[in-house]
Amino acid sequence: QVQLVESGGGLVQAGGSLRLSCAASGLTFSDYAMGWFRQAPGKEREFVAAISGRAVRTYYADSVKGRVSISRDNAKNTVYLQMNSLKTEDTAVYYCAADLTLGGATTTTAKYEYDYWGQGTQVTVSS
Repeated sequence: QVQLVESGGGLVQAGGSLRLSCAASGLTFSDYAMGWFRQAPGKEREFVAAISGRAVRTYYADSVKGRVSISRDNAKNTVYLQMNSLKTEDTAVYYCAADLTLGGATTTTAKYEYDYWGQGTQVTVSS
């Protein structure tokens, strides 16, 4: 079955950096656009970034634009989220998700479009 496993979360001071990884299995990875979402306590899950199946297109939420970079390695079935200049408001559980696009150069910010989700990794930014 399809599995998405996030890693790389942790505790970091404001201004620091983290690199999240999401390893996928059980699917043809390049057929899927990949997205990162996050959910802070008491808040709805929100879109962070997405990348198309063959990395032709990326898209970022305004709240992270310029500080975050999404990338993927289709040979390793892994998507990454490099986060720099972290702020306390970035504290959340971060989830990766897969959206079947059959390799098309599309990305989506809509949670309901994603077919599979990981279990999440906690990112805590201290002041």
